[in-house]
Amino acid sequence: MTSSAAAAIDGRSDGPHPDLPLSRLLRLMVERHGSDLHLSSGMAPLIRLAGRLVPAGDFPKVTADETRAMAMGLLSAEQRERFEQDQDIDFSFLVPGLARFRCCVYTQRGAVSIALRVVPVTIPPVDSLGLPPIIPRLAQRPQGLVLVTGPTGSGKSTTLAAMIDLINATSAKHIVTIEDPIEFVHEGKMSLIDQREISSDTPSFGRALRSVFRQDPDVVLIGEMRDLETISTALTLAETGHLTLATLHTNSCAQTIHRIIDSFPASQQDQIRAQLSLVLEAVITQTLLPLIQGGRILAAEIMIATPAVRNLIRDGRVHQIYAAIQAGQTYGMRTMNQSLGELVAKKLISKEVALARSPMPEEILKLIKD
Repeated sequence: MTSSAAAAIDGRSDGPHPDLPLSRLLRLMVERHGSDLHLSSGMAPLIRLAGRLVPAGDFPKVTADETRAMAMGLLSAEQRERFEQDQDIDFSFLVPGLARFRCCVYTQRGAVSIALRVVPVTIPPVDSLGLPPIIPRLAQRPQGLVLVTGPTGSGKSTTLAAMIDLINATSAKHIVTIEDPIEFVHEGKMSLIDQREISSDTPSFGRALRSVFRQDPDVVLIGEMRDLETISTALTLAETGHLTLATLHTNSCAQTIHRIIDSFPASQQDQIRAQLSLVLEAVITQTLLPLIQGGRILAAEIMIATPAVRNLIRDGRVHQIYAAIQAGQTYGMRTMNQSLGELVAKKLISKEVALARSPMPEEILKLIKD
């Protein structure tokens, strides 16, 4: 993608000037394979390496004036106005020849802070992410709801981008993404892809989703299901013959089901359980873990909506879903503990890391021992 194309998508310039300190910090972060850069008044720059915050190098503490100047250099006039009104703003930009970056500018204790995350320009193939073979098959489903969940920084956006890229490369479909902000930029291959960014292209997820039905989509990606309206519309999209991909900040497949159902008033929950049991195709809950040899690796819990799982959701027996996942390996399912145990057995992660990330440490000890 050319820098002018990126600028047209972002509605702003292509990041900081190459000679400015922020450009040097971004390049240093990418060269060291960091994931995030943090700039906060009164602190030296920090980068996140393999999940840990470490000093970016031998840099002095930045001042409030310096963080504000760096932030204002990234924002367009319209974005500056929005920032001054809301005190925070999310956006993305491309540094040609380096990477794409997702940026959050916000205020704390009256000063401006900046958090930047690296978004690779090249979308990784879905089979390179360490996910099980069932995931590419989920991307080929003609309709239904596929959810990718996990904490911030767990690779949810990368997984969804890889799934969209697979659809784009293998099917002639109309794909609409609704994101805040746009991270991975897709170019049409076999499919037509329209990417809509909150604030730049549409005022809200709700507004974008209300109009998406009239845009003749086959696949809809929702960057985040944040509220009742977004969740309700996602269920309707999946019910009306669209493949709907979305994210939630939940830490297990069962918790994801609870979160969706509990978003609705009690009087509607029986209806929502029935609707969700019909439209849900899968939940992927993932996390990134530090490797023994350096770097990070993905661990994932996978729930496939088999007839048994659909019955559990419809009947309100969500507490039994974990057991169904444990017993569902022939369908491509696995628990987070099964994923962690496999990584320990392969000597990719340490026992201590597995125990720290396990939802049930007693169970992981048995798995590791066996």
